[in-house]
Amino acid sequence: MSNMKEGKSPVFDPRIYCDYPQLVRLQAQGERMLGLEKHSASILSGRHASQFRGRGLNFEELRHYQFGDDIRNVDWKTTRRMGKPYVRCYTEEKDQNVILCVDQRCKMFFSSVETMKSVAAAEVASLLAWRILKDGDRLGWIIAGCDQIVSSKASRCKPELLRNLKQLSEANQALNLQSMDAPEVSFSHILRSASRLNLKASTLVIVSDWSDYNDQDLKCLLHLQRHNNVLSIIINDPLELSIPDAMQHKPWVMGDGVHQLQLDSRTKIVKTNQQLLKQSKIKRQQLSRLMAVQHLPLLALDTGGQHLMQLIRAMGGR
Repeated sequence: MSNMKEGKSPVFDPRIYCDYPQLVRLQAQGERMLGLEKHSASILSGRHASQFRGRGLNFEELRHYQFGDDIRNVDWKTTRRMGKPYVRCYTEEKDQNVILCVDQRCKMFFSSVETMKSVAAAEVASLLAWRILKDGDRLGWIIAGCDQIVSSKASRCKPELLRNLKQLSEANQALNLQSMDAPEVSFSHILRSASRLNLKASTLVIVSDWSDYNDQDLKCLLHLQRHNNVLSIIINDPLELSIPDAMQHKPWVMGDGVHQLQLDSRTKIVKTNQQLLKQSKIKRQQLSRLMAVQHLPLLALDTGGQHLMQLIRAMGGR
């Protein structure tokens, strides 16, 4: 998992744990997500600029006076110097809050292929965070660990982003095979943390495997959607979707720390896969319907090690 060199910080296997320096280095990769304003803005619902003829917030340009322009916008110094009337145009910035909700609970500490779901979620959230800050929008966090949920108000401050990335890496590294989720960190508690932020005209991005949401949680999300955008990013592992037939040749015991399931025959594997398929289909249908309310896609990533590229492509990058 990790080892400690004398006088140095622990070195982590990047497939199992993420560390703070790696999350910071994702700032450079976030540049690949820039310049995709038309497509990605519809997903992140970030900054929207509208032309505001009159007294605005940010100066845009000087141009010749046209019939119908507000005389209050005439730039008299330029007009006197050029001998023709000029007006000042402004851009009104309609930016908003983006809240990144990152799941780092025990069920995220799993992978059957390349990268832990917890690592994928942390890196995806970090990449989005650098993009959001670069766009000039305010960024807040909800980090759900195995023992507590911490939240922070939205800010454009880079030191605040770095502080939250540090907190995110610590929550990630706290996970291990003996970890148990505290009762107060359920998916319902995560949504309650979001509700306590009194979000309005904000975007809530939830990065999770969505393994323990319920019907009441869906109602809560619909309520949040009345005044906010809600974007779902789901992290899946192939083994959670289908158990390979090859497992029938040797007896397997699967467990979640509480319950165990012995798979020692093809019949059991077939029945288990049918149940997994049913649960996966229901989850996708429910979340897709939830996203369709605001014409947003359901972003599904996996643990194959290509989660960042999958995210960039989903947002229109290459």
